[in-house]
Amino acid sequence: MKKTVIVSVFSLFMVPAFAQEVLDQALLDQIKKDKEKSDKNIQDPKASAKAATWMERAKLYENIALQHTAIDSNAANEAKESYKKVIELDVNKKGAPGRSSQEAEKILQGAEGTFLYNAFVTQGAQYFQGKNLKGALDAFTAAQEINTKDTTAALYGGIAAQSLDMQDEAIAGFEKYAANGGVDPSVYYGLSQMYRVKKDFPNAMKALEKGIEKAPDNKDLKAEVVNVLLDSGQEDVAIERLKGLAESDPSNVTNVLNLGILYDNSFSKLGSEIRKIENQLGAGGSKKSAIEKDIEGEKGKAEAFADEIKRLTGRVKAQPKNADLKRQLADAQASVKSSEEALTKLNADLKALEEESKGTDATALQSELAQLKAKQAEAKNNTITYYEKAISVDPNNHDALNNIGIFYYNEAVELKKEVDNMNMTEYSARGKEVEGKVCGRFTKSKPYFEKAVAVNADSDAKNHLENVNMILQQFEGKSIQCVD
Repeated sequence: MKKTVIVSVFSLFMVPAFAQEVLDQALLDQIKKDKEKSDKNIQDPKASAKAATWMERAKLYENIALQHTAIDSNAANEAKESYKKVIELDVNKKGAPGRSSQEAEKILQGAEGTFLYNAFVTQGAQYFQGKNLKGALDAFTAAQEINTKDTTAALYGGIAAQSLDMQDEAIAGFEKYAANGGVDPSVYYGLSQMYRVKKDFPNAMKALEKGIEKAPDNKDLKAEVVNVLLDSGQEDVAIERLKGLAESDPSNVTNVLNLGILYDNSFSKLGSEIRKIENQLGAGGSKKSAIEKDIEGEKGKAEAFADEIKRLTGRVKAQPKNADLKRQLADAQASVKSSEEALTKLNADLKALEEESKGTDATALQSELAQLKAKQAEAKNNTITYYEKAISVDPNNHDALNNIGIFYYNEAVELKKEVDNMNMTEYSARGKEVEGKVCGRFTKSKPYFEKAVAVNADSDAKNHLENVNMILQQFEGKSIQCVD
């Protein structure tokens, strides 16, 4: 029974749709008339000198901005300027603000119960929807000036500025959103991205930390912290952060894979530092070995050409009129001269390298070299460990499969350089042994490339696999015993 009474009571207030349309049109017509009257009043010298005229106009345009923006899309701005005019005109003889002036001041300051802020937000939304981004930005900026503690205008003002590629203005808007307690994690992520582009890593990190405070479980924000640390050169800190993420969410293959990549990069960087110190030390360095190998080669060529000169000299004596023999002899003599010049330069390079080595603190460098090699060994173990973990989480993870295959492949290439830089004596002593390790590393890479190709037949892994198969065939032809 009570329900029936409620329904019947509501029915007394319901207006048929066609009747509502009539009322809306009538209201719209009245507002248009009021607007025309107000526009005329401010042109009248007497009326425009009265604060009441401007107060009435301010409230009228505020209402238009809130509910009837089709009448005047700039209504909020007109309302704001009208309130300012009220403050200008409504002062007593002593210059103190009158009642209307005080009311207008409260409205411009966004006091509770006032709606000019809402008028600007509505105007900004209309501009935004109409693709007038500059108008939207101006409206949202004006709204922020009225209500400095708001997040809505700050957020959409930032979005409008970003759409206009006004990065500084966008950052200012998003910072206000954050300062006023905004909680949307995507805003903090975007703010950090803008700071990263500017290479302002401290503020990029602050934005992420604020976002994590608001959304402590957001994985994207935490992952972005790692990216900022990497960009700012804090690789060790990034690794520790990423370890924490991997431990808290072991099923997240991306975090585990990224750890493998970071350690992989560290392994390569340490390798470059190791080679640099080995070159400084000279003895045992790749540069010295290469020079010594070249010297040995040039000596061999010179000896061969010397023997050829002796042979040709005898034949020329026996056949003094043979022009071809004379030409061959001249070529052999020129080749000997070229080898002698090359030997002179190579010996000078070797001497310079040895002199350079004398000026270094070999003991300190050896100590540093040992530390770097220990770090590289640790980086290698961690690289393989995390790539294997990623594969255990996702056996079909192409990147993890391909990356670990490349890791073993590159190890083989580095070992092959060692063989290439050996002289004959060194090769005779341990060349075959090192080549066996080279073959072993290529062999180890093969199954990973095969699995990566099975996951994605069009990836780079296909080329890597073809190269490995070709190299291993060459080792079979040389009867090299592959060892791990």
